[in-house]
Amino acid sequence: MADPRPVRRGRAPTDPPASFVWTRRIVLALLAAFTLLPVYAMASSSLKPLEDVQRRFRWLPSQPTVRPYIDMWSTVPLARYFANSVIVAGGATLASVAIAIGAAYAVSRYRFAGRRAFTVTVLSTQMFPGILFLLPLFLIFVNAGNATGVALYGSRGALILTYLTFSLPFSIWILAGYFESIPRELDEAARVDGCGPVGALLRVIVPASLPGIVAVTVYAFMTAWGEVLFASVMTNDQTRTLAIGLQGYSTQHEVYWNQVMAASLVVSVPVVAGFLLLQRFLVAGLTAGSVK
Repeated sequence: MADPRPVRRGRAPTDPPASFVWTRRIVLALLAAFTLLPVYAMASSSLKPLEDVQRRFRWLPSQPTVRPYIDMWSTVPLARYFANSVIVAGGATLASVAIAIGAAYAVSRYRFAGRRAFTVTVLSTQMFPGILFLLPLFLIFVNAGNATGVALYGSRGALILTYLTFSLPFSIWILAGYFESIPRELDEAARVDGCGPVGALLRVIVPASLPGIVAVTVYAFMTAWGEVLFASVMTNDQTRTLAIGLQGYSTQHEVYWNQVMAASLVVSVPVVAGFLLLQRFLVAGLTAGSVK
């Protein structure tokens, strides 16, 4: 027989108090405003004449214009800088992911002498600041170029190799942890079907580790795309990347702030769009790898 007493409907015992909910909303709103206001300032400044940007800041452009988006391509060779950044970041990313997959597979599936020391050494390289390697790498590239006759300093290849040394250790560590979470029975099943170690890696492990591979791909690309320190020393006028090329809008007499904002917005859109599309893979890959 059903209980005739009315059922009280109220807040569940596990729900947070109302004060906590409102505090959380206020904090999130403040953080969102803190993050989005600079983006709005950049977008609005890119639609203003140079005179309006140099004067007192206005929230809305008094005379909106798209002229900065047209002039930014001729003031500096932005297209060449963009191509250099794509080549350098893409090359460093492909090399880092390819090497990290093989190294992480060896670390996670095989027991060899010095395995633990290798893992600790790879991870410990992340504790050193990059500026410590600036002068040694510069001397290595200059001396190697003088000895071999191959111009390494100022080339895209040298910059790709430089970025590879920074993204590769973290990529190996993340992928090794991700490969450890994949059952070894899958490797054995692949070998029963006639696959060797390389076949098992390419046919079984890599497809099962797609989130982890996407995570290290995004990390390696972002590391190379926005780097400034090494790009300012290791490049010349022909191999200059976007991070350094944007400085060309600053001349001896004035700074074209509206073109700087327009160029920054244009070069940021592809990276942000790619990050948003791959965000779920990135979170899943980093979580699985870091936990292991």
